[in-house]
Amino acid sequence: MNAPYETTLPKLLLENSRTRPGRTALREKSFGIWQPFSYRQYRDITAEFAAGLKALGLGRGDVIVIIGDNRPEWLWAQLAIQGLGGVSLGLYQDSPGDEIGYVFELSGARLVVAEDQEQVDKILSIRDALPLLEHIIYHDSKGLVAYDAPGLKSFDDVRALGRDRAGEFENWVDGVSPDDTALIATTSGSTGRPKLAMLSHRNLLSMAWNLGLSDPKRDTDEFVSFLPLAWMGEQMMAVSSALLFGFCVNFPEEPDTVQENIREIGPHLIFSPPRVWENMAAKVRVRIMETSPFKRFLFNLCMPVGLRYAGAVLRGETPSAGLRLANRLADWGLFRALRDRLGFTRIRSASTGGAPLGPDTFTFFHAMGVNLKQIYGQTEIAGISCIHRDGAVSFDSVGEPITETEIRISDEGEILSKSPAVFQGYLGNDAATAETVTDGWLHSGDAGFFKDNGQLVIIDRLSDVMTTAAGVRFSPQFIENKLKFSTYVQEAVVLGHGRDFIAAIVCLDGDIAGRWAESRGLTYTTYQDLAAKPELYDLIESEVRAINPALQPGTEVRRFALLFKELDADDGELTRTRKIRRKVIGERYAELINALYDGTDTTDLCIAITYQDGSHREMTGAICIRDVAQQ
Repeated sequence: MNAPYETTLPKLLLENSRTRPGRTALREKSFGIWQPFSYRQYRDITAEFAAGLKALGLGRGDVIVIIGDNRPEWLWAQLAIQGLGGVSLGLYQDSPGDEIGYVFELSGARLVVAEDQEQVDKILSIRDALPLLEHIIYHDSKGLVAYDAPGLKSFDDVRALGRDRAGEFENWVDGVSPDDTALIATTSGSTGRPKLAMLSHRNLLSMAWNLGLSDPKRDTDEFVSFLPLAWMGEQMMAVSSALLFGFCVNFPEEPDTVQENIREIGPHLIFSPPRVWENMAAKVRVRIMETSPFKRFLFNLCMPVGLRYAGAVLRGETPSAGLRLANRLADWGLFRALRDRLGFTRIRSASTGGAPLGPDTFTFFHAMGVNLKQIYGQTEIAGISCIHRDGAVSFDSVGEPITETEIRISDEGEILSKSPAVFQGYLGNDAATAETVTDGWLHSGDAGFFKDNGQLVIIDRLSDVMTTAAGVRFSPQFIENKLKFSTYVQEAVVLGHGRDFIAAIVCLDGDIAGRWAESRGLTYTTYQDLAAKPELYDLIESEVRAINPALQPGTEVRRFALLFKELDADDGELTRTRKIRRKVIGERYAELINALYDGTDTTDLCIAITYQDGSHREMTGAICIRDVAQQ
């Protein structure tokens, strides 16, 4: 008997359109109204677009690039491409022109589905360097009416082109195999240019099925798709799992309305990287700071109760009867209202992955009554290899391997995985493929170990684990997560390899730190001006002093500097999934890093910054360095 995942994504779409034709498959908020699309409509639009692509000469084996925000058109285009035996390649909407050009050159793409004028302009600006590109298809026509570029067409025009042959879609889909390449995903590129990971239908669907066995999905569930569809985590939920289990995918009206739209939908499922959870926790604390004295009193009364209760449960202890009663009262008085404000009234499955989530943030959501779980995986294994099971959640691990996934630890301490979801290889890079997969085992590049209860613990990237001059080993990521739990810290880079002490470069959360400054009558003009204020240094020093006692002896943060800009993916300092590129940081901020360790109090810094349109300018300024007072 074939496994349930022995099929393809387009075949699942056709099956859903037959078994539940009128059920809502997708929903998009447009002009303030939620617009539903049934599975029948999902199939019909996909079939028309596929036939249109066929008329343009596209088909089996062709790579087609998709770039833009989360919209139903992305899914229609992706399923149409895959239904023809082609391969979809998603790019992050903020990808700069040179990165897009690199991907086009490597993939040989002849067609791109670009959402709007911004993305079309980006493609047109580099078109002379893309000799193979024949067609540019857009689906938001605002600002594009007067454009007359060769090969430029609207999404609806392509649908109209294929309408007469849409009935042949089912025959085309029958010719697609589970082992055909379905998707090319860009890796995070934390050590250089992103690689292009090829994944088959079997890779994607085996992962979705086996994850569903550990974290069940239902066809009545609602999911809000707001993270980039170029990210494997969003593909895992909005495409693979949604088609396999039949739940509804909702698209927010705009990126700025995500939180409001989540509250309107009240999803049953949510999956987000740590940065989203950290931002939500920070916003809750900011709202409490700005609310009435009575609500602040209620929060300060109830939150410690929730934290004690959550801490006991996460440690595997049974809370006392008194603590259970107190937590129930706290839930009635506070946490129920907080969950409602965040749109979590119906949440059943909440998970985080892509990078470790700090234990403070993790416990914070459990205190609120959100059963948040850690997930572990990577693009090359179609997203997931481990997850917490209900009743066995802990903040210091990422749970146990899902069904059909084997994990072992190498002699060097590296996590190795084997499963049907392990990818087919990197496009155009056989050497990297051979380094990454050996005898079917995927080398993660992460250091970790198994606890006695079988749960996997991630230490850090194998290459990022550091040792001080005194021989103390530490994970910079762990300390960074501690720092980022502060409401006022957006990002932090921890240093100390081979050094006498730990130091940090800290980026403020401009919005929250700015509100704090305004509440104290401090005037400032720019982010750079704000980050130079002595009062902000005092504030961050107090935050660091509060964190240090919880750190391993010898790994306390002894000096820090507030950077005069935010770390940015466009400057190469972060990946598109907001992982720190430590090598780039080390090179760009070498003078600042040296100043942190040579005892100086101030250093002048001059760096080049890049805008999304590719333009550059230099940014200069003096940066103060602060010693953290010993307690």
